[in-house]
Parts: sequence; C-alpha cells; structure tokens
Amino acid sequence: MTVTTTRTTATTTTPDPARTVIPGPQRRRVPEDEGWAELVAEVRETGQYPTTAEAERVTRIVLSALGGHVTGDERVALARALPREAAAVIASQIPVTRPQSAPGFVDAIAARIEGATPATARWDVSSVLSVLPKLVGDDLIDRVLAQLPSGYALLFGKADLTPALPLQRA
Repeated sequence: MTVTTTRTTATTTTPDPARTVIPGPQRRRVPEDEGWAELVAEVRETGQYPTTAEAERVTRIVLSALGGHVTGDERVALARALPREAAAVIASQIPVTRPQSAPGFVDAIAARIEGATPATARWDVSSVLSVLPKLVGDDLIDRVLAQLPSGYALLFGKADLTPALPLQRA
C-alpha cells in the first residue's frame, strides 16, 4: 500500500495601501433599473399610456429636449436626482444657444413624435414633467424653472405665478 501526501501552501495577500478604497457614506438607493422603471411607470399612469414602451418613448423624448434647456448647477443637480438612465438622457444633450418658450418647447416635442399635434404633445410633455417634482423635489424644480422662460411651470404641474407689480399712486 502506498500513501501519497500532498502539501498545500496557503498564501495571503495584504491589501496594497495605494489601492485601498474607503467607502463613502451609505445611503439607500433604488437599483438603477428599478428607478427608471418606476419613473416610466409613473409617466404611464399619469399620461394614461396603453403600454410601458409608449410611456418610455415619450419619457426619453421629453427628457432629452429638457436636457438641452437646463444648464449649470441645476442640470447637474437634476441628473444626480434622477435614475441613471434618465440622468444619461438629460446629460447627453448639448445646451441650446437660445431659450425656447414653453409653447415652442411643446411644438419641438410635437415635431419629434410621429403623428403628434400641439395638444397631444402638450399632454406628453406634462405627463413627463409633472412627475419630476415628486421625484426630485419642489426646490430643485423651482431652481430649474427659474432658468427657463415663463410658461414652463404649468408643464411641470405647478402654478405659473408672476410677482405682483407695486401699486402706483396717482
């Protein structure tokens, strides 16, 4: 009878100090694809779209158009507050050179959606933009609205209030 002995050597590695990663503060995050799915589901419900695919298509079109109009810190904050997929749609847009009125924005959306009219495009825009305040907060939306020409607030489902003019005495 022959007995065979095998020798195993265990090796341990110590972490390279130059490559040690210290995790940042933990915060509860919805998995990225879940966040996008929730956004699209909310748009589908708000806009009463018959399919998720239609709600997703409209969401992408509206967010990409919005992405060209929001700039600076507000654009960064909006992208950070949205699910990764929505943030990518917004952040990938080249900023426009001239501000577009709210009716012009709706008309631009109508031109991008096959068979859309100004009325259906307004519905689509409002279906997407009106869910954003619940998702990212009213404070951020107010900052975004401050960047845009008047008239956009209604598209976000908010009152379009203008400051009162001081009374003049005769």
